[in-house]
Amino acid sequence: MKIAISAAETSGDLIASSLVFALKQIQPNCEVEGLAGDKMLKAGCHRLWHMNEVNVMGLSEILKKLPSILKLRKKISKHYILNKPDVFIGVDSPDFNFKLERIFKNNGIRTIHFISPSVWAWRSKRIKKIKKSTDLILCLFPFEVDFYKKHNQKAIFVGHPLAEKLKPRKNYKTSKKVLLMPGSRESEIKYLLPELLKAVKLMEAKDANLTFSMSLANDHQLDWIDKRIKGFDIDLSVGDAHKKISNSDLVIVASGTAALEVGLLAVPMIIVYKLSFLTYQIASRLLHTSEISLPNKILGSNVVPELIQDNADAKNISEHAMKLLESDNKELVKQLEKIHTFLNLKSSSKSAQAIIDFVNG
Repeated sequence: MKIAISAAETSGDLIASSLVFALKQIQPNCEVEGLAGDKMLKAGCHRLWHMNEVNVMGLSEILKKLPSILKLRKKISKHYILNKPDVFIGVDSPDFNFKLERIFKNNGIRTIHFISPSVWAWRSKRIKKIKKSTDLILCLFPFEVDFYKKHNQKAIFVGHPLAEKLKPRKNYKTSKKVLLMPGSRESEIKYLLPELLKAVKLMEAKDANLTFSMSLANDHQLDWIDKRIKGFDIDLSVGDAHKKISNSDLVIVASGTAALEVGLLAVPMIIVYKLSFLTYQIASRLLHTSEISLPNKILGSNVVPELIQDNADAKNISEHAMKLLESDNKELVKQLEKIHTFLNLKSSSKSAQAIIDFVNG
C-alpha cells in the first residue's frame, strides 16, 4: 500500500506523525511518503519535500512566498500523477492541500483530508470546493461532522490524536510560574511578542514572585526572540511545551493547536492572537462564530479568555493574567477537563484504520 501525504505546517506535522506511526503499526509494509516535517520523519514517513517550504501564515506573508509555494505544489502534483499512490492524504493546510486533492481526484487518485478546515467558523462556502476535492474527511471534532452531514460530504469523527498523549494533570500545587507560548510562525510571533513582553513587566510590578518562561514549537525564530528578551528574566526553551505547560499556574498562548494542548492538560490559560491589519480586516468579515479558539468552541462557550487583535495588548493580557493567578480556578479546570473526555477516542488508530478500510473498500 502506497500512501502519499502532505503536511504543510507545524501543527500538521505533529498530528500527522501520530497517524504515520499508527499506519505503520497496523500495516507495517505500507509506504508513507510526501511533504513532511521532522516529527513525521521520525515516525517513519519518507520525506520527499520539507514542510518548511510552505509553512507561512498571513496574507502579506503568503504573498511574498507565493511563487515558491505554487512551484512546489506543481512539482508534487506532477510527481503523483506520474507515480500514482493508493490514496493521497492532505493534512490540514486547506488552501494548499485541497488544490492538490482536487488535481488528484480529477486524475483518478482517491483523496482523504485529515483535519477539517474551520468551515463551521468562517468561509462556509468552501464546502463546494471541498466536495470537489476530497472523498473523505477525517474530523477531529464532533461538531464538524454535523456540518458535513448537512452538505452530503462523507466525514468521520475520529477524535484528536493529542488526546492520546495529553491528559489533565493531577494534584498540581501552585508555583507562581507563567508560561508564554507566542506561536510557531514568524508572523504571529512578531505581532504577539512585543505585547507579551510588556505584559510581563506589568505582571512583575504587581507580583515580584512570579517567574516566566517561554516555550517555542521550533527553533526557526529562536535567535530573533533571544535578542528581544535580553533584559527580561524569561527562561527560553524549544520543544518542551507539554512539560512546561504542566508545571505552570497559567499559560498565555497563541490561538491554534497549542491552545488545545493546554486545554487537554486542563491548565488555566489566556488565548491571544494578532494578525497584520490587512489579514485581520479580511478574516474578521468572514467569521461567523462567537468562539475563536478550539477550547471554547469544543466547550460551546467562552470559558477561556480570548484576546484578539487590538484586545491583545499588554494591559488586557496582564489584567486577565493577574485575575486568574489570584483565583483558585477549580471550576475553570473542571470545564477544561471535559475537552479530554470529548476527544479521547484513540484517534490515531481509528484514523489509520479508516484510511486502510477506505483504500481496501
